[in-house]
Amino acid sequence: MQLTRRHLLSAAAALAAVPAWAQDAKPLRVLVGFPPGGGTDAIARLLADKLKDVLGRTVVVDNRPGAGGQLAAQTLKSAPADGSTVFITHDHTISILPQVVKNPGFDSHADFVPVGGFASFVNCFAVSGGTPAKSFDEYVQWVKGKNQGKSAVGIPAPASTPEFLVKLLGQRYQLDLVAAPYRGSGPLIADMLGNQIPAGVGSVPDFIENHRAGKLRVVAVLGTQRQAQLPDVPTFDELGVKGFEDLPYYGFFAPKGTPEAFAQQFSAALAKVVQMPEVNQQLTSMGLTVDAMTPAQLGAREGAYTAAWKRIISDSGFKPQ
Repeated sequence: MQLTRRHLLSAAAALAAVPAWAQDAKPLRVLVGFPPGGGTDAIARLLADKLKDVLGRTVVVDNRPGAGGQLAAQTLKSAPADGSTVFITHDHTISILPQVVKNPGFDSHADFVPVGGFASFVNCFAVSGGTPAKSFDEYVQWVKGKNQGKSAVGIPAPASTPEFLVKLLGQRYQLDLVAAPYRGSGPLIADMLGNQIPAGVGSVPDFIENHRAGKLRVVAVLGTQRQAQLPDVPTFDELGVKGFEDLPYYGFFAPKGTPEAFAQQFSAALAKVVQMPEVNQQLTSMGLTVDAMTPAQLGAREGAYTAAWKRIISDSGFKPQ
């Protein structure tokens, strides 16, 4: 068919009406602050696979592991604010790191904008297969008896929620627990599976598959309610350990200045993806509570969580390093 001048003008007008990120052929990059093999990476790849269809563009997962997500956050800060880069993260990088690191290289509120949340989760305490304890109380007695009250507990990042939990548990049970930081949950779990470290603290999504396989054992979870995927595992609240009731969140952030229209489009696409039965089921099986949040809702959740942890960190006497 021969194109007339009117056809060409109509096509040009239609293209002009399409947002810049939809015209751009480059993929949507999803930054992940942890290495492949961990819970956050698995979640990112699950969502990216579905987002590409809903958004109608290529979506690429870009792992930038290191310093508890700090390197990925710095990468996000320097990325163009054009709807081409987002960062999938949980509470640690956005809410905790800026409070415990003197110069993290980013400011969550000044440098980023929320573009959609999708879940909450709880952290948990797990023991390796080579540790004889079958419950948290048995773990405490094992440390007191075999190791004279001293033991290492792996954590996926330094100065993180798990580190504060290790410190609190040591004080609560009069144990000399040393938090051993790893570069993400993947290396931590590898050492636990190899019985190189007797226990670890991380998110339920990090541990749940190996717990089900009997390769390690989750012996306690945070929060005030038992997890549907771990009905036989008690909460620390049940065990008398208070102060960790606020649940961490998962969400996506973009560079400051990213168009509001992109944030709304992305949030709507994310909500559609997590409502897909197969995605919802997989996220739930990983130990997440699926909870789609608009950019505004994620921003409010992040603000409240940050304020709660500001009090916890201050009360602990921890000084930014």
